[in-house]
Amino acid sequence: MKQSKLPQQTRRHLQFLPLAFSLAAIFIAVYALTSRSANFNLGLKAAKYNPKINPEDFTTKITNKYMTLTPGKKMIYEGETEDGLEKIVIQITDKTKKVMGVTTVVYWDRAYLDGELIEDTRDYLAQDKKGNVWYFGESVDNYEDGELIDHDGSWLAGKDGAKPGIWFEDNPQVGDTYRQEYYQGEAEDMAKVLSTNEKVATPFGTFKNCVKTLDWTPLEPGLEEHKYYCPQVGAMVLEENPETSEKLELIDIKNAGKNDNDDNDDDDNDDDDED
Repeated sequence: MKQSKLPQQTRRHLQFLPLAFSLAAIFIAVYALTSRSANFNLGLKAAKYNPKINPEDFTTKITNKYMTLTPGKKMIYEGETEDGLEKIVIQITDKTKKVMGVTTVVYWDRAYLDGELIEDTRDYLAQDKKGNVWYFGESVDNYEDGELIDHDGSWLAGKDGAKPGIWFEDNPQVGDTYRQEYYQGEAEDMAKVLSTNEKVATPFGTFKNCVKTLDWTPLEPGLEEHKYYCPQVGAMVLEENPETSEKLELIDIKNAGKNDNDDNDDDDNDDDDED
């Protein structure tokens, strides 16, 4: 059979193909090992996460300058999403709930889409002696077409292995990274401080010296949020999705009655079962 002849330059190129394939195989193997190692390390860190909670170290007087939660304070946020107009109403109640022996403040959070209630949540917060605001869990009611459909997202520190986390630090520094909650496979939000001197403009006003955080969860890779907390109002003023540019902005702060329309907290002012 007549042997085909390739140009000398082509033959030289072909000589390098085995080497190229070998290098590609090595790269893929290293990448796979690195990814597995990163996930393994994340799992180890999660397994070791075990904050020591002494009830005597906590108070319901939340005076953190970035999260000042006085009973009666009411914050209203709005933003356009691909699903419609989102509105969030947050109210600091005078109700409390004991979790892991810690008396926490009930932070009432309601979410509306095009005027319809879709989520009604009570978060449980307390401040430690250093001024850090801790998150001890939440009770969630999810609605669809005006009907209660489930309680997905609910968790309580001290139950089923769930552990509290830091919602916001007293003295945030760039690079600080912390767990905001930990209920394995269900609630694993984390935050990292990106900046402490941001200037932010919202419909409610323009603020300086704001802290910018990156919030994410390993349960939903790729889903990230930037949040801005400003000392002038002691609250978050802006939440944005860096990928879609969707925003949730502070539009008003009110000082409503401590229990204004608060008729959904039958489980609060109550001790938990894990003291």
